[in-house]
Amino acid sequence: MGKIGYIRVSTEHQETARQEALMQQYQVERIFAEKMSGKNADRPELKAMLEYVRDGDTLYIESISRLGRSTRDLLNIIDVLQKKGVTLVSSKENIDTNTPQGRFVLSIFAALSELEREQTLQRQREGIAIAKSQGKYKGRQPIAIDWDKFSQLYELWKAEEITAVEFRQRMGIRSNTFYRRLREYESKL
Repeated sequence: MGKIGYIRVSTEHQETARQEALMQQYQVERIFAEKMSGKNADRPELKAMLEYVRDGDTLYIESISRLGRSTRDLLNIIDVLQKKGVTLVSSKENIDTNTPQGRFVLSIFAALSELEREQTLQRQREGIAIAKSQGKYKGRQPIAIDWDKFSQLYELWKAEEITAVEFRQRMGIRSNTFYRRLREYESKL
């Protein structure tokens, strides 16, 4: 009957200290923590935690939004926990799935959380459409490229004197930008 904690923040720049302090209050024995969006289906620490927990364990989370972002995702995770005989305790929503009320409230919160996310995305799309119609939204600006430097590095790359990774690093651009600019450059040759 172990006490397990799961901590997640959406980006590398966010801090986990608040969630870690909560885990200390609960006196958890093992913490699984990651810094990545809840939208990402491939969350290694979540998977590791789901494999680790067993019958009689209690999983502590700061909020249901830390566990899953969509109702389907959250309910799938809860289903796994229930099948394994694991109790879920969410601090923010004061939910304990060991009780029928806790299970009921959790399903309501999950539905509301997904509804709010969908509404936020819809408002965002509507706002962008309005801004575009008013000529105020131009989208993300393309990354400026020093084409002379690109041309020189291109020749080295074609002669196999440097790798694509070296080419990218010397240009200071990411893979997707590199390959997009490469296609653009080669179409002009």
